[in-house]
Amino acid sequence: MNRRILTALVVMASALRLSAASISYTDADEWKAYDDFNRVFLDMDKYIYRDYSDRPRAVDRWGGAAAIWCQAIYFDMAVNAYRRAAQENDSARMKKYRTQFLHIYSGEKKQYCDFDFHNNNTNTGWFVYDDIMWWTIALARAYDVFGTAEYLEYSENSFCRVWYGSEKVGDDGSYADPARGLGGGMFWEWQPIENPKPHKAGDFRSACINFPTVIAACLLHQLVPEGRKDPVGAHPSHQSKEWYLEKAIEVYDWANSTLVKNGQVADGIHGGGPEFHDHLYNQATYIGASCLLYMITNDVTYLTNARAAADYVFRTMSTSNIMPLETGVEQGVYHAIFAQYIHMLIYDCGQNGYLSVVQRNIEQGWKHRDTTRGISNCNFNRDTKPDERVESYTASGLPALMLMFPVGDSQTDVSSPHAAVSPSSDVFDMGGRLVRADASPPEMGNLQRGLYIYNGQKMLVR
Repeated sequence: MNRRILTALVVMASALRLSAASISYTDADEWKAYDDFNRVFLDMDKYIYRDYSDRPRAVDRWGGAAAIWCQAIYFDMAVNAYRRAAQENDSARMKKYRTQFLHIYSGEKKQYCDFDFHNNNTNTGWFVYDDIMWWTIALARAYDVFGTAEYLEYSENSFCRVWYGSEKVGDDGSYADPARGLGGGMFWEWQPIENPKPHKAGDFRSACINFPTVIAACLLHQLVPEGRKDPVGAHPSHQSKEWYLEKAIEVYDWANSTLVKNGQVADGIHGGGPEFHDHLYNQATYIGASCLLYMITNDVTYLTNARAAADYVFRTMSTSNIMPLETGVEQGVYHAIFAQYIHMLIYDCGQNGYLSVVQRNIEQGWKHRDTTRGISNCNFNRDTKPDERVESYTASGLPALMLMFPVGDSQTDVSSPHAAVSPSSDVFDMGGRLVRADASPPEMGNLQRGLYIYNGQKMLVR
């Protein structure tokens, strides 16, 4: 039997936590914020998301649909809603959000070429590497929570399409293979969209493809079965567990050494030096990549890197600890991405000192929302007006944060709402599903690698 290390991740109460009296929103408000977001932006006929609050329909890229990669972020939110309901043992909400998730999954799949990642039409197809990789991540998380094999199959197919390129499209893939003299890391896109040319070493390698690639590879490493043989052929559709981790570390090492300085993440590099333009989502994905590698390898260097990136957000990018809003095309969604990975740093890596500042952002956003429609423009320092045209991108930030940080965290240990299963010897996954009943500690060591709830605590099996 293979030896595995069983590690308890017990998160202690925060000394810097906001007092209960300073938080005006409730758990019910957090659910309402998510429901209001869906009421305003989810096209209930197609079950994909609109780009603006005043759009009647989400037709396609040119007719009211939110950007394809942002749809993946909203898909993540649907998964998170079900996961939280399961962790809180709320059967009514589990049923509600499971049904909603299935509608959204079907709607997104139908809209985007049945997840044929080799279809590069520029309306409902795939033509930028990071767009595809965001869906790799979202589908992997869906498989982790719901266990439906199709989600993992699409996740792996999309990862390999990005890595190796497409015989149908004719591109050579995102991987900047050092053996080909391309320098390492991941290229952002292929050009031209029709009849693409091979990449050159000086082509753009951006943080927004490199760190999501690491996140996706880490998730797939945790999810795929043991004992796979190495695939054959130039364009495989899946890889082994060991390969995903090997490539996650390789890409991370290149990106960390090339694109990061003292916790600040550069936007990318065109062949010269790194181009430092602060973006919350680059900080977020670097935090997520660092956290996942820390949890897999137990190398504290990764945790140190994640903390440095979070410190840079709150100490340098923020004003009075309120995160900045970027108002460029689709950039309002960055808060929702940050919610996913600051949650990972706090809960899964035990860095609860960041909890109070996250709650301060939620409190500010909640106070300044449009109370008529229940949505926020994500500028947490000013009111959202009832007649204001609001993007789904900016509106996603507040409900994404509220889904990930239950109010109970301001009054009890950080771990308690997320380890809602009563202490017992039963083993549950992080979606609240029973994995093994009445397990002994040695039996825990036989589980597949991943995070579990055991005896009321989060446990990491390596």
